[in-house]
Amino acid sequence: MAPKPITSPVPDSWYPTLSVFTLAIGLVLTASFFIYEATSSRKTRSLVQELTTGAVASIFLGFGSLFLLIASGVYV
Repeated sequence: MAPKPITSPVPDSWYPTLSVFTLAIGLVLTASFFIYEATSSRKTRSLVQELTTGAVASIFLGFGSLFLLIASGVYV
């Protein structure tokens, strides 16, 4: 039985679209994080909400950057 070549689970034509959407979602979450930090007082802030929003925004920005690099021809 011949080995099967490794292929991407996502079609190559989707990379630009995925990069735009994931970067947009990451930037919106980052903006909401900054708005939350600027508008809430120290006594009403929630560490869990800050960590959750920051982690999710970081994940989306990371994947968006990855798809942008791959879409532009830099294979990492």
